[in-house]
Amino acid sequence: MNNLELAQIFNQMADLLEMKEVDFRSRAYRKAARVLDSLEKDVAEIYQAGGIKALKEIQGIGQALAKKIEEYIKTGQIKAYQKQKKQSPVDIEALTNIEGLGPRKIKALYQKLGIKNVKGLTKAAKAGKIGKLEGFGPKSEQNILQGIKMAKIDKGRFLLGAILPIVREIISQIKELPEVKKISVAGSVRRMKETVGDVDILVVSSKPKTVMDFFTEMKGVIKIWAKGPTKSSVRLRAGFDCDLRIVKRESFGAALQYFTGSKDHNILTRRIAIKKGLKLNEYGVFSVKGGKNRRIAGQNEKQVYQAIGLPYIEPEMRTNTGEIEAGLANQLPKLIDYDDIKGDCHTHTEWSDSTGTIEELAKIAKQMGYQYLVITDHASPLGILHGLDEKRLLKQMAEIDKINKRVSGIRILKGVEVDITRDGSLTIKDEVLAKLDLVLGAVHSGFKLTKQDMTERLIKAMKNPHLDVIAHPTGRVIQRRESYQLDFPKIFKTAKQTKTALEINAHASRLDLRDSHIRQAVEAGVKMVIGTDVHSRAYFQMMELGIAQARRGWAEKKDILNSQPLKEFLKSF
Repeated sequence: MNNLELAQIFNQMADLLEMKEVDFRSRAYRKAARVLDSLEKDVAEIYQAGGIKALKEIQGIGQALAKKIEEYIKTGQIKAYQKQKKQSPVDIEALTNIEGLGPRKIKALYQKLGIKNVKGLTKAAKAGKIGKLEGFGPKSEQNILQGIKMAKIDKGRFLLGAILPIVREIISQIKELPEVKKISVAGSVRRMKETVGDVDILVVSSKPKTVMDFFTEMKGVIKIWAKGPTKSSVRLRAGFDCDLRIVKRESFGAALQYFTGSKDHNILTRRIAIKKGLKLNEYGVFSVKGGKNRRIAGQNEKQVYQAIGLPYIEPEMRTNTGEIEAGLANQLPKLIDYDDIKGDCHTHTEWSDSTGTIEELAKIAKQMGYQYLVITDHASPLGILHGLDEKRLLKQMAEIDKINKRVSGIRILKGVEVDITRDGSLTIKDEVLAKLDLVLGAVHSGFKLTKQDMTERLIKAMKNPHLDVIAHPTGRVIQRRESYQLDFPKIFKTAKQTKTALEINAHASRLDLRDSHIRQAVEAGVKMVIGTDVHSRAYFQMMELGIAQARRGWAEKKDILNSQPLKEFLKSF
């Protein structure tokens, strides 16, 4: 079972309770959701090892919540949640997916305009009814329409970070079967695309029926769309479809290349094969001389690319955005590796809006093999809960000095995530910022400024000599909030001049910068860092997503500052 699924249900229960203004229970569910999201072990494993008693030992989980978790593990649903959903007059799940709509606003829209679902919301917004309501206004109305548009575009797609653990669990189970000789995920998951529609898995096996029986009967399968000797398709409880294909050993590499895609990448590789008098498909690379098809490659991907005159192209690059041309010219970049990062430089603790202590985070980072960890709690008067002011920030610096003496094998660096105001100034005084190892600047309000105003806002911030990194530079939240508008050539020019790095925020719902912007930054000679934006211990694992994003943007190790050892990292700023 995936902890994220249960956390989402608890958040939705909190939304339903918040609509009823039962705040104390709503807070309990939200806290439980955060705890589940931060657990390193699957909650089902915890239950299997120790039952209800073990669940109650989890911080923030009492008897009532433990029973609900048990019910979900055993039945795949929670009756109380289903009952709440039935009793609710609105489609809370769909409406809270619209950017800017929380339970209280949804309740107001229902009470004043009778809005129950996205269809009713769209109709009311287009008719200009929402803009006239107290607490909304014309700007709110336009934002809602934009949010509806985004939700439609992303319908049926899932965050890579949500899908990846589920897919890996499926693969680990199938891999245990003695009948399975080879297995790999393909498609957009293997390309590490930020959102995924469905999942493709390839298997080599001499006993396909055994494998297909196991696959279609796995826990979590709620519908079998098709079942056959070489391909089966199922719908999983998490909401997405998964296809499993049995391929021959001699074709495994060709099938993996074909089903990994992308479609446009494959079209070009097939054209190159044809020009060389070859045929490329999911079964292999074939010589077609004399009217006969003779397989010359197919067992592994490297041989497939080599056979058509190309070097191996990493899956993350297969997007038909110049990788074929670069390969033919022998100019492919040596992408940053998944084990190159030496430290996380965007983390939050209980000092602001997270749950972990500085020492706890440092110990986790040490276990991950990091040399350093930058603590960057929020310093924000603009709405971030418990944002630090100068006095508390100085107190935290002194605390970090003490912890550095207690914890060996890793260096805790002093940092902050400071707000960039509308006029481009920072919300902490320069004399305090000067004492820090790393200063992240971020936009947390005023997302609707014009392109010119937002660009000038960030440029002014970058000209502050104490600002080192622009965090989540475009402000987007995937499937919920679009990027704010920026003049990127100007941003890159100023970043290079001021030696300001841009963050690749690795959080699954941000992945900001986008891969296209990363590539532009690389070409402009702008340095970047990858940060997980830690708000619970589970966030550390998202570093992989940030590295994947960097790879999709053709970034090399030299482009990412926190791939450097501690001494060189500090010199960079």
